[in-house]
Amino acid sequence: MAISQSAYRTPLWLPGGNLQTLYPALLARRPAVDYQRQRWDTPDGDFIDLDWTQNQDSGLRIEDGARPLLVLFHGLEGSSNSHYARALMHAAVAGGWRGVVVHFRGCSGELNRLPRAYHSGDSAEIDWILRRLKQQLEGAPLHAAGVSLGGNALLKWLGEQEGAATAILRSAAAMSAPLDLHAAGTALEQGFNMVYTRHFLVTMKKKSLLKLRMHPRLFDAVRVRAARTLREFDDLVTAPLHGFAGVDDYWTRASSKPWLSRIAVPTLLLNACNDPFLPAAALPRPQEISARVTATFTKTGGHVGFITGAFPGTLGWPAQAVIDFMSAN
Repeated sequence: MAISQSAYRTPLWLPGGNLQTLYPALLARRPAVDYQRQRWDTPDGDFIDLDWTQNQDSGLRIEDGARPLLVLFHGLEGSSNSHYARALMHAAVAGGWRGVVVHFRGCSGELNRLPRAYHSGDSAEIDWILRRLKQQLEGAPLHAAGVSLGGNALLKWLGEQEGAATAILRSAAAMSAPLDLHAAGTALEQGFNMVYTRHFLVTMKKKSLLKLRMHPRLFDAVRVRAARTLREFDDLVTAPLHGFAGVDDYWTRASSKPWLSRIAVPTLLLNACNDPFLPAAALPRPQEISARVTATFTKTGGHVGFITGAFPGTLGWPAQAVIDFMSAN
């Protein structure tokens, strides 16, 4: 395992972890990416939507088997339009790669059919998606990246699969993954971080209450409306809908940190030490990470931020770091 100190430096005009988190997500200019949507039926009778880089290939029939494919698993309530998704897909296309953003259930703009949705440790969902993509590619190199929640789920899958994952992926990357969900959940209950929590809960509550119309008596609507923290929401909705005994069981079993030592696929782990979502103290120590993992812990960057350059700055640094790492593998 290698823990590297990156040369990345946040520009002086963007101080502090919160500004470095909010500015990229809300104000930074996002690169243009043309997508073509494809819908897959899931093994359990639901569906997911995948957005393929349109100027590459829809994924239905791949003509150039030599071109690698980068698959992205987005963060909590994210999509192919998220700033990091557009930056990463733009970098992939610029490098001659194909790209696809996999939407977790209910995140593509249409509510999914089943009571379940998605969660931070959904490695079973990652598994069937990557195996289907591998079969579809017919030998082309497959690489996977996950951001925030998607990064945690991908890392957990990599650790669970150990050496078997090397038959599916050439390399992987996780950016700003909440490796320890207990630490992340606690951080998001404190001070200014409640701004992020309230933002997430707006759409999470809305989707959950719509689910009640489709599947009555799933949970207590009054308590869901009253939930103020992710801990409360996950205990009421996420945990029971996905087979966990409660929020503590969910956060313990879904955290990827215990699995990092078992990863066999070359993997880039990119986190900022001032990420508001995960305290630096919760980052893994060298002995907790596999020799196949390259951990880059930058001093600054926020949560999925990493802006560079003079104002108004650009989003490209972490995307290029991912592409460069994967190209080397």
